[in-house]
Amino acid sequence: MADENRDPKWQSKVVADLKSITPQQVWPLFEDFCNFHKWLPTIDTCRHVEGVYGQPGLVRYCASTLPSPPSNGGDQSTPTTVVKWCHEKLLSIDPVQRSLRYEIAENNLGFTFYVGELKVMELNGEDDAGRCRIEWSFVCDPIEGWRLEDFSGYMRSSLEAMANRIEKEVQVVTN
Repeated sequence: MADENRDPKWQSKVVADLKSITPQQVWPLFEDFCNFHKWLPTIDTCRHVEGVYGQPGLVRYCASTLPSPPSNGGDQSTPTTVVKWCHEKLLSIDPVQRSLRYEIAENNLGFTFYVGELKVMELNGEDDAGRCRIEWSFVCDPIEGWRLEDFSGYMRSSLEAMANRIEKEVQVVTN
């Protein structure tokens, strides 16, 4: 009976197509689970906490420094910041399918349950030679202060920023 009153889990998937990059060029960037800060511009740091690189059970720490929300009656002349952080645990990794699943564990971001999956896929259409798609899907409990549409939009813009950064990096390396 208690479960009937709970909000249903949120579920969504966002995609980004990369124009002139193969899955074989993109996958190693995601496979290195502790270098997420290199690709997602909103992450300041991402580092290994525990576990074996490339193996389920690996835990990474990700953090971003953000402006503090304004306080009522406080000194507004000196800007302050807050560090938003999480520990993310690698649940599975499949280099053949080029996919990985992870969960957000300890965090101060407002997540009570979150499991995400990243996939790098080859596009097989007639005009898709040398192109790939990144899919980022998630299942999570509703997040206080957010609507599903807003969180999905945030994930979409994050993935687009990642795809742009990856395209630029791979083009620099291959030229």
